Amino acid sequence: QVQVVESGGGLAQAGGSLRLSCAASGRILSRTVMGWFRQAPGMEREFVAAMRISIETTEYADSVKGRFTIFRDNARSTVYLEMNSLKPEDTAVYFCAATGGWKIPLTHREYDYWGQGTQVTVSS
Repeated sequence: QVQVVESGGGLAQAGGSLRLSCAASGRILSRTVMGWFRQAPGMEREFVAAMRISIETTEYADSVKGRFTIFRDNARSTVYLEMNSLKPEDTAVYFCAATGGWKIPLTHREYDYWGQGTQVTVSS
């Protein structure tokens, strides 16, 4: 069992930056993967970025490559999503999620544990 709690959402202007945090607790193993998803109103939840926290391998959605960075702290208990060059289309509720496995899943159905979500709004 893993618990995740997000924080750090808010309002930013286009071109600005925000950092999201995801604090994890519980049974975090070497093959734990932590990811970020987002969901805009009326849209399906979509993959943003993820990291296998023990070896720091990462995956990114094409829409955020070069703008967003996922990284973790040394204790492996907090994962961050640094979001730069924000666009209005990045507006969504952002969710942190966790699962176990040897590869990084890219669909929300493959993640077992979810946070409550944090709103990110980017104004033009």
